[in-house]
Amino acid sequence: MVELRKRPAPAAPAPPPKKRAPSKAKAKPTKDEPSKAEPEEAPADVKETPAEPVAAEAPKGGAPKVGDSITLEGFGGEIENHDGEKTTLAKLVADSKAGVVLFTYPKASTPGCTTQACLFRDSYEPLTATGLSIYGLSTDSPKANTTFKTKQNLPYPLLCDTSATLIAAIGLKKAPKGTTRGVFVVDKSGKVLASEPGGPAPTVEVVKKLVASSSAGDGKAEAEEKKTADTAAEVADTAEKVDA
Repeated sequence: MVELRKRPAPAAPAPPPKKRAPSKAKAKPTKDEPSKAEPEEAPADVKETPAEPVAAEAPKGGAPKVGDSITLEGFGGEIENHDGEKTTLAKLVADSKAGVVLFTYPKASTPGCTTQACLFRDSYEPLTATGLSIYGLSTDSPKANTTFKTKQNLPYPLLCDTSATLIAAIGLKKAPKGTTRGVFVVDKSGKVLASEPGGPAPTVEVVKKLVASSSAGDGKAEAEEKKTADTAAEVADTAEKVDA
C-alpha cells in the first residue's frame, strides 16, 4: 500500500513594506536652491513701484533782478561799517539822496580788490553826481576794512558783512564760502537798478551808465519844463496883445 504524503502549504506572501511618513522637518536649502521661507524676487520685467519722493523745500525767493522792487526793511539783515557801527540797507537808502551802490569784493587789500576800490575812488565825484551813495561791501572785519580804507584813501565807507547775510540777499555770495565780485544798485523806492557780477572795471562802468542815463533823463525833463514855461509865456503875451 502506497503512503501518500501531503504537500506543504505555500508560504503566505510577505506583506508590502510600509511607506514611511514624510518628515515634518523642512530640508535645508542648498546654495543653488532658494529657501521657500524667503520671498521670491519679482520677475525682471515687472517694475517695482518707486517710493513717492519727498518734495524738496522750495527756496524762499531768489536774488532780486533789475526792475524788481524789494522791501528794504529787514532786507539782508544787520551789518557794520568799518568803524564797527551797526546799520542796515534800509537805513543806508534812507540816508541817501537817490539810492545806494554796493560793490562787492572778496577780500580787502588783495590786488583785484584794491584795483576795484581805487577805480570807484577815482570816479567818486561823477558817480555820486546824481545823488547815489557808494559803499564797498565784503565779509572782512571792521579792522581789516579800516586798514584798507586808510591805506587807499577811500572817500566812501566800507561795509562789513561777516555773516554774508546782505551779500547772499543780493545774490553775490559764492558757495560754499566766499564773495563774488559784483555791483548792486537800488533807488530810494527799493527798485533794483543794477545787479550783476563783474570785474573791477566793469562794476564801475555799470554805475557810470546808470548815472549817464539818469543825467540825460534829468536834462530832458529840464528841457521839457523850460519848453512848457516858454509856451505859457507866449500864450500870456498873446493874450495881453489881444486885450490891448
